[in-house]
Amino acid sequence: MIKQFLDKNWKLRCQGEPEQPAVVPGTVYTDLLRNGRMEDPFWKDNELRALPLMENDYEYEVCFDISEELMAQDRILLHFDGLDTIADVYVNQEWIGRANNMHRVWEFDVTELLRKKENVLRIVLHSPLRFIREEFAKCRTLGSEDAMDGFVHMRKAHCMFGWDWGAHLPDAGIFRSVVLLGVKMARLDSVYIRQEHADGNVVLHLEVTEERFPNMISCSDKGEVCDMEAVCSTENIPNVADTFYVVEIEEPDRTIRRYQASPKEILIEHPKLWWPNGYGSQPLYNVKVTLYGDGEPVDVWERRIGLRTMTMQRKRDQWGESFAHEVNGVAIFAMGADYIPEDHLLGRITPKTTRRLLEQCVAANYNAIRVWGGGYYPEDWFYDICDELGLIVWQDFMFACAVYELTPEFKANIRQEFIDNVKRLRHHASLGLWCGNNEMEMFVEEGHHWVTKKTEVRDYVIMYEQLIPEVLAKYDPQTFYWPASPSSGGAFDEPNSPNRGDVHYWEVWHGNKPFSEYRKYFFRYASEFGFQSFPSRRTIETFTDDPKDMNIFSYVMEKHQRNYGANGKIMNYLQQTYLYPTDFDTLIYASQLLQADAIRYGVEHFRRNRGRCMGAIVWQLNDCWPVISWSSVDYCGRWKALHYAEKRFFAPLLLSCQEEGMMTQEADMNREHFEFEKSIRLNVANETMEDQYVQVSWAVRNGKAEILREGGMQEVKAPALSSVWLDKVLLPKIDVFSEYVSYELKKDGRVISDGTVIFSYPKYFRYEDPMLSCRVEGDELVVSSRAYAKSVEIRNEEEDLILSDNYFDLNGDEKRVKIISGEAKGIRLRSVFDIR
Repeated sequence: MIKQFLDKNWKLRCQGEPEQPAVVPGTVYTDLLRNGRMEDPFWKDNELRALPLMENDYEYEVCFDISEELMAQDRILLHFDGLDTIADVYVNQEWIGRANNMHRVWEFDVTELLRKKENVLRIVLHSPLRFIREEFAKCRTLGSEDAMDGFVHMRKAHCMFGWDWGAHLPDAGIFRSVVLLGVKMARLDSVYIRQEHADGNVVLHLEVTEERFPNMISCSDKGEVCDMEAVCSTENIPNVADTFYVVEIEEPDRTIRRYQASPKEILIEHPKLWWPNGYGSQPLYNVKVTLYGDGEPVDVWERRIGLRTMTMQRKRDQWGESFAHEVNGVAIFAMGADYIPEDHLLGRITPKTTRRLLEQCVAANYNAIRVWGGGYYPEDWFYDICDELGLIVWQDFMFACAVYELTPEFKANIRQEFIDNVKRLRHHASLGLWCGNNEMEMFVEEGHHWVTKKTEVRDYVIMYEQLIPEVLAKYDPQTFYWPASPSSGGAFDEPNSPNRGDVHYWEVWHGNKPFSEYRKYFFRYASEFGFQSFPSRRTIETFTDDPKDMNIFSYVMEKHQRNYGANGKIMNYLQQTYLYPTDFDTLIYASQLLQADAIRYGVEHFRRNRGRCMGAIVWQLNDCWPVISWSSVDYCGRWKALHYAEKRFFAPLLLSCQEEGMMTQEADMNREHFEFEKSIRLNVANETMEDQYVQVSWAVRNGKAEILREGGMQEVKAPALSSVWLDKVLLPKIDVFSEYVSYELKKDGRVISDGTVIFSYPKYFRYEDPMLSCRVEGDELVVSSRAYAKSVEIRNEEEDLILSDNYFDLNGDEKRVKIISGEAKGIRLRSVFDIR
């Protein structure tokens, strides 16, 4: 098959206005910005001026020639991987069809329309705002109040219309490649590879479907909206008798094996298995399928696969039913975060930006990532990188916080959306499961006010418990399907049960409960829980330079906070925990410590109960614009304190401390409270494939970090994939205001995991001045303290350092941290002592 990419010489114009240069792949907003036709929509409240631009229709146009070779093919197809969203397509002034779903592939037969020279392709993108407004007037189907009314009627990333972390910026464009496909005789429509693992070998079962072009229906001939199911479906097309295909397997050691005569099964002896990050390596096999017609190659399908089994383990036990990723027969404790679109402006997302973000996940010891259902299905490169890095992908279908009117047209549209994306993604080693939607089973079961009609309940069941399973049964039967997140398995059967399936837990944060509330629950798999913080000062300066805005309740700061009242919620939690910060920078620092500690409190508890709980997926990994949110990596790529905390509490070997007798916000402030029994119980969590022999120690220290009492060095065997409790230690004489406990885990003489715990609120603890200092030695920073220093932060001038560790505790000693990126210029240090 011959390909000609149409990626040059595009023009854009708002209808009725002069044209301007455009970039494809790209978007309207990115082109308007590039050409100085709009202001930065992220700056201050420019979102309000960017939004009306989408009341207009926009036209993309390109003029192109085609080669003799392309003209000589049997069919020429105009192929779009990403049209956003309501688009009329014209070739040489003839309308050839309409697209109405950004999540689908759109393809048109243009064989009879093209000429050798000066062809014109014009795409009219209709206003998404007008569309949802008109559709909502016809049918008042509801969804998230954070998004604009009517968003559910458009198969477009929901969060473009606003979310509780996103702006109202419903961009439009051609966000993936446009290509002309020249096809001779036939092409490969689908290659599905099923894996059978047995007796130490793997058998690959290949299901190859060809598409025969004499049977194709031309969109242009039909004279109506293009029906992709009719154009691209090969269900009723037999294999062409005079075609065959050849398979080449390139193994990780570069050995190439060639199989001819249309093999259906291929035996891989001594396979190199693919494992998630932290459990083994990620070898990938290159599979190349070449289709031959009349003895000549006519099409090629080439992908990388990993040899592994992957499902969800669901077994009845004493607590209910387990829910865990099972890879190659091993139950994995999932550790990671929820991923949202990387940018409101999709034209800015590149393989480089995605790789940088996902590598930061691995740097923080993630082994899993959940693609949230209110965005879009990411690019191929996203999954390629997850394959390489060993990140299990929990893949939502693109439905979130809304009900849908399942008309025949909508049903046909989403069915093809499912087929397109399942066929595109099913070969990836990282694909852990398909999930029907985000939070809708729970809301429908609760009778949420979004659900206004009985038909919406019926349509819910049809969509997620009939239609998607039917598509997967045909196109990807080997990948596990889960009807919703959260769910206990479907049928509205306690969808957010703590004893089965996955859970979204928001009592800490939305429910205003203290961090200690996490310890009341032993979820089987927590797929959403989170806590907000402010991004760094430098990130805030990307949307305002006015000192008057540097107040969390200023107009601009609240425009960049989309969870109503959340800045006040941060302050409510802060007043319970820290002294009142007297400057803006210190407030940012304190908010990030709150966020890190909230999530640490939950995850350490979950890991201490490995076996009962088998997943901790934090809301959320990233931002799509500079905003106050639940992210651990902000829009500019700066790590918040949470991301460093994740690196510690997601570490394969983790020592954590369950303290008892700590102050709680419910406790009365009287002397009786301080007579409660104080104790610690240490736990070693081993999420590696080998038994670990480690040394554990603890000590009671005063504010100067001097040791008052220590427990000695304890030898501990932590079996592979286990959690081991140590004996409880009573601390009846500890002074909660001036004494604390330090603890550490060593292996082969090196500290692997450590931490500290106090029994009062940080605001009441009497810290000594640690007199922090730092020196640079090569690519390392050596940080020293002269007293107990809680949550030491290291910053440079640009606040863009990425270090091997940060926001750590010091016990009157020093710590070496490696500089991963950024320059050691203008280094500044602070600790909790400085929150005052």
